[in-house]
Parts: sequence; structure tokens; C-alpha cells
Amino acid sequence: MSKFKSISLVLGGFVAGTLISLQMPAFANKDARAGLPVEELRTFAEVFNAIKQGYVEPVEDKKMIANAISGMLSNLDPHSAYLDPESFKELQVGTQGEFGGLGIEVGMEDGLVKVVSPIEDTPAYRAGLKAGDLIFKLDDTPVKGLTLNEAVKRMRGKPKTQIRLSIIRKGEAKPLEITLTREIIKVQSVKSKLVEPGYGWVRITQFQENTVPSLAKHLNELYKQGNLKGLVLDLRNDPGGLLNGAVGVSAAFLPPDTKVVSTDGRTPDAKQEYRAIPEDYLRGTRDDPLKDLPAAVKTVPMVVLINGGSASASEIVAGALQDHKRAVIMGTQSFGKGSVQTVLPLPGNAAIKLTTARYYTPSGRSIQAKGIEPDIQVEEKANGQKSMQLREVDLEGHLENDKETGKEAAKPQDKKSPPARKSNGNTREEDDTPVRLEYASPSDYQFQQAMNLLKGLQIIQGAPSAGK
Repeated sequence: MSKFKSISLVLGGFVAGTLISLQMPAFANKDARAGLPVEELRTFAEVFNAIKQGYVEPVEDKKMIANAISGMLSNLDPHSAYLDPESFKELQVGTQGEFGGLGIEVGMEDGLVKVVSPIEDTPAYRAGLKAGDLIFKLDDTPVKGLTLNEAVKRMRGKPKTQIRLSIIRKGEAKPLEITLTREIIKVQSVKSKLVEPGYGWVRITQFQENTVPSLAKHLNELYKQGNLKGLVLDLRNDPGGLLNGAVGVSAAFLPPDTKVVSTDGRTPDAKQEYRAIPEDYLRGTRDDPLKDLPAAVKTVPMVVLINGGSASASEIVAGALQDHKRAVIMGTQSFGKGSVQTVLPLPGNAAIKLTTARYYTPSGRSIQAKGIEPDIQVEEKANGQKSMQLREVDLEGHLENDKETGKEAAKPQDKKSPPARKSNGNTREEDDTPVRLEYASPSDYQFQQAMNLLKGLQIIQGAPSAGK
């Protein structure tokens, strides 16, 4: 497996695939300063001085310190990172669901920028970028030799300006060139529709500050059209987001004061239990957006759809509803992102994003490097063909699952590439299926099976055999 480091940075701002707690405790003021390794720090000072005095070109002290901090964090796990002032500002703006850029979460693999996930309804998504695409050239500038931050900055820019991405894609005989127009991206956290009388569909694309009130609004709108016989909660390809958002979404469907998730780490702040109560999902002194939900929301038959792109906050919701037997989980195994990152501000408007805890479902299961296993396995296509998706266990340096001691934990996926085929320059597969799935449509196989289950129909995993 080639080396892959993800900084979970969406071009333009939002940090996806990461469960973030914005409590921002001041760890620096605690007793952790005691017992500093004097000899090792002396070695660091000597290296610092050697670079300052003898490197072929002058290097600013500030840059060297920032690089050292970044190195310390990036070598811990894939989700800890140093946030320079620009990245920290984008993180704060991104949790509000609006930012500028292309709309892709990226990492770096073998010196190339790797697409982790395109965000729904963004330039990257509409242009057909896919998870796993390797970007090797930005306009006329090769990516090789650039740091990930340098590449990201080149991809940013003013809205309505264009950038040309040269891409290597598995299964394509030739590189692809895709031109994107930058824009201000407003990610709609919650979407919904009445699929047919009595059956609703709610999709959460990301967990943001406004997710819980937005969910309440959509549920109320659905119930204004009549009582529901069944509801599909679609968390597919939802990379996660804010912890309180996950607790609030779970609380919408669970009885009051039900345990949703717990976290455990080395510090007292990291040992927490979150329940379906306003104090655990509200930020600030706002009114509880869930208080006026129809009572039937707590009991309506539900199917939750997940896949390998469902991570972090999505897995908290799926795990809570599964443990409490509130919903049937359907789809494919989720990403396996079971750790919590805490943002710690630093002087100079910078910050660090530090993994401080693992989280556990109400029954005590750890999702880390394993994911949520659906109650009913349904692949994306009717023929049962499995799609290749990057998962937590594939990331170099990922935390191990502390509940899997003595057991076989999740294994990295088979990295064999599909046979190369000639590219016709469009974004369709060999079976002429669109690359971008239209959610909750007649062609959405997983959704149709969820509807079948809600209606009490038998789930058919493929074409029936003759005589059956």
C-alpha cells in the first residue's frame, strides 16, 4: 500500500471526515508541561541552529517552528494537524457551511494530491471528480515538489476564476484534464423530500452548526404533508463534522435522555458521555429546535443508509440508532473514523487539531478502523458489484481499535486496480451508469431497497435465479 497522509482539508475550508469538538480547552495551562525531555529539546535546538546558520538559503524562524509543529502532529495520526491562521479561519467558517473553493477533501500520496471526497453540489462534484483521483498538475504546474498546503493554495482563488486539473484515474488509459470554475460554496447540510405519500427521505450531507435546526425544519415540513409510514435517513458519503450535530440528530429520533455516544481519552475533558438532552447538543443559549417535532418522529419506522463514505459523526448517528434498535442500518460498511479531534488555539491566530479521544457507541463498541456494519448488506448496484472506497484502516498511522484486542480487526482494502480501458472522455462507466448517483431516484438501488424494506417487501440482492 502506497503511503497516504490525509490532512482532512477541504479546498476552501471545511474539515471533513473528522469529528470535531470545538470546546477548545487550554491544555497548555495544565500540568502537562511538567517533565519536559531536556536532552531531546537540546537536540532540537541544535538542529534548529544548524539550519538557521548553515542551510543554503535563509529560513525564517517562524517558518521553521511552524514546520516543526506540523511534523510533530502529522506523525501522530492522519487527523491531527497544525492549522496556520488561514486554515484555522477556514475551519471556523467551514463549520457554518459556507466557504470559497472547489469543494474537495484532499490528501497527498506519493507526492501527488489525492482526492479523498468531492463535496456534493460543488464544482468538483459536478465535474465528476472521484475519490481516489490523483492530481498531478495544476494548470501548467506539476504537483511533484509541492507541499500539500502549497498545492491547496494554488487551487484556491477568487470565485469565477478557472483552474485546470490533470488527473490520473484508475481504469483510465490516459490522464484526464478537467477545468473547474471556483465559486463560493454553500453546502446544504440537510435535504429532504416526500418520495411518495407516507414515505419521506432525509439526507444529511455534513454535520454543521445549523444541522440540528435544519433537520427539525425538514422533518416538520414532511409531516405537514401527512403522517409518515416510513422514513429513510440517508448518511451515505457524509464525511462527518461537529460532535454536537451528531448528538442532536440522534436525539431527534431517540427517547429523551437516551445515551448517544461516549468518549474516552487521557485527560478528564476527554472522558464524556453525551445523551439525547438539549444541554449535550445545543451550543450557546439557543432554543431547542427539536422541542416542537411531531411525536411520531420518535417511532416512525426508519432505515438508515450508510456506505464507505459515511464517517465520524455519521457513524455516531448510525451506531446510536442501531444499538437502541431504533432503525435498520442498510448499505455497506462505513469508513471507520472513531476518534475525536479538539481544536486548541495558539498565539498568532493559528491552532492545532489534536486527536484527544476515541468515541464509543451506546453499547461500548469502538468504530475506529472498523466502522459500522449494516444490519442488511446492500451494495451500490443491483449486480452486487462492490465499489472501492478509501477507509480509515487504509490511512497510514491510523489509530488501532482498542476493543479489537485478540480479534481480527478490519484489513486494508485490496488495492488492485481494475483492468485499464479506453477512455471515451465522458464520466460514465462501462455499463453506461452515471458516475454521480442521483440520490433517492429510481436508479438509486440502495434507496429502492430501503423503500422495499419499509413497505415490508423482500429485498432482492440481484436478479433472481431461474425457477425461484
